[in-house]
Amino acid sequence: RGGFLLVRKSRRDRRQAKLRQVKEALRRRWHEPIPEQGRWLKAVLTGWCNYHAVPTNSAALSRFRTSLVKLWLRALRRRSQRDRTGWGKMARLADHWLPHPRILHPWPSQRFAVTIQGRSRMP
Repeated sequence: RGGFLLVRKSRRDRRQAKLRQVKEALRRRWHEPIPEQGRWLKAVLTGWCNYHAVPTNSAALSRFRTSLVKLWLRALRRRSQRDRTGWGKMARLADHWLPHPRILHPWPSQRFAVTIQGRSRMP
C-alpha cells in the first residue's frame, strides 16, 4: 500500500556455511541409494525452511533449495564415470523429494496481536 516495509532476509554467510556442511555430508553419502539421499535432503530443507520461512524471505528460501539441487546433481554425477544425469532427471528427482519452500511464519503484527484478560496488547 505504499507504506514502509521492513524486509527480513536470511544471511548469506549462514546459507553458505550450511551448504558447505551439506556438500561434505553428500560426499559421505555418495554410495547410499537415491531415496535415502532424497529423504535426508528433504529433512535438511524442511529444517532450514522451518526456521527461515518468515515473510519477505521467499527469495532466500528458493535460492537455498536451488543450491541444494545443484549440489545433489554434482554428487550424483560424481558417483560414476559414465553418469548421464541431466537436468530433466534432476528436476523430477527434486520435485519428488524436495518440497518447494513456502512462508510458514505469520507477519509480526498477526503473531503478536493477542488479547490478555480482555485487553489488547497492541494499540
